[in-house]
Amino acid sequence: MEWTGARYADRPTVEVSTWIAAPPARVWALVADIELMPQLSAELQSVQWLDGRSGPALGARFVGRSKHDALGEWATTSHIVEYDPPQVLAWAVEDPQHPTAVWRFTLEPQDGGTLLGEWMQMGPARSGLSFAIDRMPDKEQKIVFVRLREFEAGMTATLEAVKELAESAQTSGKASL
Repeated sequence: MEWTGARYADRPTVEVSTWIAAPPARVWALVADIELMPQLSAELQSVQWLDGRSGPALGARFVGRSKHDALGEWATTSHIVEYDPPQVLAWAVEDPQHPTAVWRFTLEPQDGGTLLGEWMQMGPARSGLSFAIDRMPDKEQKIVFVRLREFEAGMTATLEAVKELAESAQTSGKASL
């Protein structure tokens, strides 16, 4: 990721992608399993569906608990705002109309496999990062850039883990994961 000089109010984004030697349905089963994500993430610690749900659907909500050495521990409620199996899964953090962040997985059939993308946007609503910016407003661009790089590294690791799971299921001939 190159320096952009973005400020939080710019709603900065980061996106990563990888090609997976597995069909979209197999990859979708992994990314749509939100409760699997803590096993694939260093920051996300746990996920729990709300309102009696056990999986994603438009409007479904879940609580995610996260931990970061510099930011501490926190929990947020996310709302599924896009759900188009097996192509798109997106959620807005906290208020779906004015989120603290938006996260999205996209899947496209490509060359006999799947192109998996993960995208996220900071803001527009205040988040935990806003408190760091409030304490050091002269360093806002650096704070945003460092956090975007952390997200990029975490997202890359998540996609690699999904790739490994999907491809190992593909080569072992398992019908389900």
